[in-house]
Amino acid sequence: MPIEVTGLTHTYSEGSAFQSTAIRDVNLTIEDGEFVCVVGHTGSGKSTLVQHLNGLLKPTSGRVLVDGEDMNGEGVDKRRIRQKVGLVFQYPEYQLFEETVAKDIAFGPKNQGLSDEEIDRRVRRAMAHVHLDYDTYAERSPFELSGGQMRRVAIAGVLAMEPKVLILDEPTAGLDPKGRDSILGMIQELHREGGVTVIMVSHSMDDCARLATRMIVMSRGQLVATDTPRNIFRQGDMMRSIGLGVPEAARLCALLREKGLDLPDDLYTHDELRDHLLRLWKEGHSC
Repeated sequence: MPIEVTGLTHTYSEGSAFQSTAIRDVNLTIEDGEFVCVVGHTGSGKSTLVQHLNGLLKPTSGRVLVDGEDMNGEGVDKRRIRQKVGLVFQYPEYQLFEETVAKDIAFGPKNQGLSDEEIDRRVRRAMAHVHLDYDTYAERSPFELSGGQMRRVAIAGVLAMEPKVLILDEPTAGLDPKGRDSILGMIQELHREGGVTVIMVSHSMDDCARLATRMIVMSRGQLVATDTPRNIFRQGDMMRSIGLGVPEAARLCALLREKGLDLPDDLYTHDELRDHLLRLWKEGHSC
């Protein structure tokens, strides 16, 4: 279920003294099965872009096609399309409101008019996806849980709609390192094992390096680059020129090259750098 964006422009408060164009003439396609990271400095248009992908915002101009269907076409059932493209906002736990975890996760499927049996199946499956044991947590209040667990409940509520595409806007914001790793591992599992297309807005270049199959780089409302993480991070000067960085491993690699170590310019994860240095060490000791 590809998503195609053509000539997408969005202007807030158009025609007023507060008019501001957040994104301008964006063109891109997201294919089935991708894990796409959207990066950019604050105010670059990342969140505005992804909110168009499930019809939350209407373009000032341009089109968003979901599986070939114009999201904003005349007579289009946006609610039906949004069931295919789930969106998880920053701090989604602020949107929890039901008295139990199970009821909160069931809210979306219940509004779809599904049978009680189907709703129960979806709630149990969504909780399994986010690694929350049904018997332990289903009847607990979501407000008694930890911040990381509350976020899992909120994500499960989106997953219970069984979307083909999952959009997450800074899903680890405000979490401690353990919570971050747990949420990111869960998202990676959904992509690899669940076959869900993932679009994730992130400020962490290291997370993008580890998880993404492709990156979208935004700057001042425009798409400036889209490519594999390897090719994006080879363009360190470009990334720094728009206020972004490169992964820690890529920075270390550059410093080692400056010291005279012969290293390729496309090592960007800790595992790759470690393996390459071990290989050089072994080759040196075998001579």
